[in-house]
Amino acid sequence: MTLLQNDPITQLAFSLYENKGVFAVLLGSGLSRSAEIPTGWEITLDLVRRVAEAQGTPAQSDWAKWYREKTGQEPNYSVLLEEIASSPDERRAILHRYIEPDEQDREEGRKTPTKAHHAIAQLVRAGYVRVIVTTNFDRLMENALREQGIEPTVVASADALAGAEPLTHSRCYLLKLHGDYKDARILNTDQELSAYPDAYNRLLDRIFDEHGLIICGWSGEWDHALRAAFLRAPNRRYPVYWAARGILGPGAQELATHRAAKAIPINGADEFFQLLQQRVETLEQSQRQNPLSVDLLVSSAKRYLAKPEHRIQLDELFAQETDRLLVQLDSETFSAQGQWSQENFRARVQQYESVTEPLARMAGVLGRWGDGKDFDVVLDVLRGLYHHAGRIGSGLTYLLNLRSYPAVLILTAYGIGLTKAERWDTLLKLFLSVLASENREPQRVVSTLFLWSWAGSEQQIWQQLEGFDNRKTPLSDHLLEVMTSWRKSFTGADANFELLFERFELMGSLAAFHENDEAELEKSAASAATRRDVLAWMPVGRSGWNSAVARTLLQELEEPSRIAGLFEAGFAKSSERFLQLFIANFKLYAERMRWRW
Repeated sequence: MTLLQNDPITQLAFSLYENKGVFAVLLGSGLSRSAEIPTGWEITLDLVRRVAEAQGTPAQSDWAKWYREKTGQEPNYSVLLEEIASSPDERRAILHRYIEPDEQDREEGRKTPTKAHHAIAQLVRAGYVRVIVTTNFDRLMENALREQGIEPTVVASADALAGAEPLTHSRCYLLKLHGDYKDARILNTDQELSAYPDAYNRLLDRIFDEHGLIICGWSGEWDHALRAAFLRAPNRRYPVYWAARGILGPGAQELATHRAAKAIPINGADEFFQLLQQRVETLEQSQRQNPLSVDLLVSSAKRYLAKPEHRIQLDELFAQETDRLLVQLDSETFSAQGQWSQENFRARVQQYESVTEPLARMAGVLGRWGDGKDFDVVLDVLRGLYHHAGRIGSGLTYLLNLRSYPAVLILTAYGIGLTKAERWDTLLKLFLSVLASENREPQRVVSTLFLWSWAGSEQQIWQQLEGFDNRKTPLSDHLLEVMTSWRKSFTGADANFELLFERFELMGSLAAFHENDEAELEKSAASAATRRDVLAWMPVGRSGWNSAVARTLLQELEEPSRIAGLFEAGFAKSSERFLQLFIANFKLYAERMRWRW
């Protein structure tokens, strides 16, 4: 007997952990059952009951038996819906009452995200799952994701697919194959479910070809178009795990055989996904510093920050953690010698994040709740790390460049904390502060540790991370993932952390734009009007291609209160015209990012 022979969940946990972002999740109606949203069969029997009682039929102990005796046929969800409601709008209205929670449902916890939905959302937040395919009409999955601070790309119709963010650029892509219960275009009947639009088929073919699968709550017996897509999958590049109660039915077994799927017997979706998420988290923590010690350090930073008389202890805490980090960075683990490989690069990035996490999270706390005296503490940390990174001059270029990655992480965490607190003056002061090392000319923080300005941020190398090969802004995307996993220390359960992160990046872009002279920008603006060329170089993050977020952020820059706060801090050189030129330049950059790459 092998070690994992009778433990398929741990085997799956290892696959998820070692192949971050490779697995997609396929969810059926069974997942929502514990939320007391009825399955298709239960809705079918309830519709039989309601129709029969409307015709004066007395209550029956077995409505399925009654229907068979009355019609000579099996109760059929599709047939009943077509008989009761002739149009998609009517069918949507019927389904609404089965899915939408009323006040009593909410009070009693019904028709709300289950433990399984929350566990999947946590896997998404940690970057292990990026694609979810579901046959369900409800919104339990997207609600659970939003509770984790993740705004998914939701595709519930062919029209939505045409305008959706590309699969490779989405942090979480949620494909609702049969539609959304509030949309009249939901697919209910056998005829509606017999074939998908061509665009859906192409997307499914890609998902099934490029991803492993975790299936739960789907019988595999119906949904003919989905079965056909499953059977079209050309290879077994990544494994398929099928979690189900009892033995798979004949239809599901045919699909499982086709993809060599491994069946996982479960007691329920809640227990399965919770256990899976916990085991992946255990594997992750086994590669990180003791999470209890990290939390203790963060709690200590908060406690010392709360009382002025503990100022010395706070300074000493940061000095000790900085010394600890520098000792680790001098170890053989972080040698700049060796050979290039994708695996080595990924491992080195993870190692840097592991050893830097305590100090970065502590810096985020200072940014969020500091009183101004925190700035010198964090700047000393950044200067120490930057100077240390520049001491070694020989080795592989990418490993030498990565030596300042801990400083990038601390800058980002502290900057997000400052952005959350709207401490604009300290944020600008941070970006414009000067760093120096033995082998480098003195430069501003925004020119050395921010996005494309950083020597380690070449797009090509960060595309080597798992699932990042087609990302437009892979470094920015990865930093968002890292900061999302650390965010509770310094932002709490922010409802829209992604927007906060991109607001921080936009402020960095504006700070970098300060290097330009307004008069020279005016000249560039005159010529750019005909060439559609950018006015001046500047680093731009995820919002450059994420048009929805970009619109929100640029609208913020039109709010008088926001402009007043930024000008008071010195952003945009306190000039309305300079701010307008920045916005124009950002839009030109965004246009190029969206269409050229």
